[in-house]
Amino acid sequence: MKTVTTRYVFSLLAALAIVSCNQAPKQQVEPAASAETESSVKLSLAQWSLHRAIRSGEMSPYDFAEKAHEMGFQGLEYVNQLYTDVVRAEDKKAAVAAFVEKNNELAAQFGLQNVLIMIDGEGSLSTSDATSRAEAIENHKLWIDAAADMGCSAVRLNLYGEKDPELWTSNSIESLSALSAYAAPKGINVLVENHGRISSNAAALMGVINGVNAPNCGTLPDFGNFCVAEEGYGSVFDGSCTEVYDIYQGVEEMMPKAMALSAKSNDFDENGNETFIDYSRMLQIAKSYGYDGFIGVEYEGSRLSEIEGIKATRDLLIKASASL
Repeated sequence: MKTVTTRYVFSLLAALAIVSCNQAPKQQVEPAASAETESSVKLSLAQWSLHRAIRSGEMSPYDFAEKAHEMGFQGLEYVNQLYTDVVRAEDKKAAVAAFVEKNNELAAQFGLQNVLIMIDGEGSLSTSDATSRAEAIENHKLWIDAAADMGCSAVRLNLYGEKDPELWTSNSIESLSALSAYAAPKGINVLVENHGRISSNAAALMGVINGVNAPNCGTLPDFGNFCVAEEGYGSVFDGSCTEVYDIYQGVEEMMPKAMALSAKSNDFDENGNETFIDYSRMLQIAKSYGYDGFIGVEYEGSRLSEIEGIKATRDLLIKASASL
């Protein structure tokens, strides 16, 4: 009788153990050391910082969340053009839905916040061709829907397609007004980055934003994108741009409507400071306008690897913010 009882007890314990294992929740990824533990600044990673690795096939765009987690970031800034499975899909709507589902799962797995989607290659919102402009507006709406489904706060778009300043302004206001009205009920901000040529003329860009006059239409100031040249367009970092808008004046002019911020970087000196941009000065400008949102790290240099450049930019932001 003792033997039977003992066998029964062991059988019962084994059964309970199996049930317990089957019901145990999936193991969550341990949080990486976050920049927030060292600084109050909220850091997101701009996916463009990894564009060379993604385009070469060294990494998948769907590795983005894991890489950001490993480097201690809190937020994710997606770049739609890096997802060739989506932009080349015959059924674009279905491909975007799959993009949303997969990236939502990955962001949750690594404990990260989806911040925004940078929209490229979906048509010219400033063109004077009314048919092309209407098509571009519709193309952008699909990504606004995606941003809403991902819990993002914003999309970033570009104002390209017209060289004449007056036409560029009126066309841009028309497109932004339509997209802002579409995005507002979804809780999405529509942001314009200084991204070359007329759009990098901060005064002209603010004329457009103020012309739209919508609470969810704003700017995404980029520390380094201030080449306004039509002829001789190039980088402000290597001197190839023949006409540069003052970068500090530009950021200051854009800050009243800023709803995101991009810390562009190219190279660093022996003290870890960016060789062209005074980060402390840029952060002081942002602080003077009460900005407390995410700051996106966007490394575009070539001397350091993408990972090294991202980390150097991250560390510089932490150091610069601590001195304010």
